[in-house]
Amino acid sequence: AIVGCSGTWRKDFHRTRIGYGDSNARECPPIGMESHRIEDNQIRASSMLRHGLGAQRGRLNMQAGANEDDYYDGAWCAEDDSQTQWIEVDTRRTTRFTGVITQGRDSSIHDDFVTTFFVGFSNDSQTWMMYTNGYEEMIFHGNVDKDTPVLSELPEPVVARFIRIYPLTWNGSLCMRLEVLGCPVTPVHSYYAQNEVVATDDLDFRHHSYKDMRQLMKVVNEECPTITRTYSLGKSSRGLKIYAMEISDNPGDHELGEPEFRYTAGIHGNEVLGRELLLLLMQYLCREYRDGNPRVRNLVQDTRIHLVPSLNPDGYEVAAQMGSEFGNWALGLWTEEGFDIFEDFPDLNSVLWGAEERKWVPYRVPNNNLPIPERYLSPDATVRN
Repeated sequence: AIVGCSGTWRKDFHRTRIGYGDSNARECPPIGMESHRIEDNQIRASSMLRHGLGAQRGRLNMQAGANEDDYYDGAWCAEDDSQTQWIEVDTRRTTRFTGVITQGRDSSIHDDFVTTFFVGFSNDSQTWMMYTNGYEEMIFHGNVDKDTPVLSELPEPVVARFIRIYPLTWNGSLCMRLEVLGCPVTPVHSYYAQNEVVATDDLDFRHHSYKDMRQLMKVVNEECPTITRTYSLGKSSRGLKIYAMEISDNPGDHELGEPEFRYTAGIHGNEVLGRELLLLLMQYLCREYRDGNPRVRNLVQDTRIHLVPSLNPDGYEVAAQMGSEFGNWALGLWTEEGFDIFEDFPDLNSVLWGAEERKWVPYRVPNNNLPIPERYLSPDATVRN
């Protein structure tokens, strides 16, 4: 049912307590609802249907459990469909708010989403000012389905600490997920800064596009030319080279008896953490080796290391262009041809297990050097990316 909301909670607001930003204010990024940079105790709501549908579940792209009766569910849902419900975020600092992104409930059986809402702001979570269009409280239009994220920009940015969403109408039950766009305008107080991740060295902590990744690998190679080598595994469907970096005391040489291993990341193009971890590892090994770290020096001298930060660069670029706020779990997951590389490696385990059952090991089938299936070696075989 579509439920309307009265204006009983919209009174006695003191506008002087809130500052408006200029109309040309720069675009602001997500404050961290989806990424969990905003902690659970920074999110409050007027009520909740049950703990598994509490305010802390009202994060953009929050997923429900496999079963609809799982303890944790995929949205914040109010206790009832009364007309006084809200969900609030405390940024713990003065913030220039520029917009919100809303989404409905992640559910296979429920069709719950907020269709219109009001937005309020506060500096103390006690006195609230409603966003207006100059004449009356401004109605923002939300979702038309439960899955698609919808961006609602503020025509004029607002500077405050707290932001509230007041659902006005909704489909089904009153449930929603959201992200907030905002820029901090004052330094973080030391009390809150203690949980911030601060680099203690000169590593490049950020997300890297394909061009940025390639440039970083070039820089690492130039900083440590005697222990690094960059090479390509082939090209993706879009013609992007699949780069690898070798780290060894004799890069390019296979030394008899020296163990080798390879870390591969970015198999799913929209899973970004692995790419950044391997790029950080490249930088770390290079700089620690130059600084004489004995553990790193032993590792580089006694092991041949291969790092492949992005096996599916096409998927990464597609997902990054759309962004996590407006993409979905499938965007960029597969290759251009629709292959899931994670499930497309040669199945050598089954070969060995079958040989073990038939007592063919080690005479007919050696267990130290299994042959690669012929379909991966045929002239028509291409890099599946």
